[in-house]
Amino acid sequence: MDEGSAAYEPSPTGWVRSQVDVIEETGDTRSVHIQNRPVVLLTMRGAKSGAIRKVPLMRVEHDGVYAAVASIGGGPKHPQWYHNLVADPRVELMDGTDSWPTVAREIDGAEYDEWWQRCVAAFPPYADYVVTATAAGRRIPVFLLERV
Repeated sequence: MDEGSAAYEPSPTGWVRSQVDVIEETGDTRSVHIQNRPVVLLTMRGAKSGAIRKVPLMRVEHDGVYAAVASIGGGPKHPQWYHNLVADPRVELMDGTDSWPTVAREIDGAEYDEWWQRCVAAFPPYADYVVTATAAGRRIPVFLLERV
């Protein structure tokens, strides 16, 4: 992702902003966690603002490909970062101290089913989140982040 002249705009969500701050201070995503599980950091362009946005997400990886799960705790709406990836799928991915450019691709069908199992294995609460999201009429989107 080419950040160009866009400025980084911290998240309005306190825990997201705090985790990003720690990751940036340490240079390592292993310095934070969500419910004692590892995270990765996604850097993307805001769909509305055009600003650079950063969000820590659960680490879901298989054979060098990562998944980004737009669960927002099973809430009724997609997280804002979902719209960012739809608008501009170019994402910088950081895992540990390494980072690289990726392209996000939303998946469905059998590919979704296969990856959903991996997502739940990496973060078991996703199994509960899907119940509440479904009750609200929403399917939790999953993107694959493929290295470019």
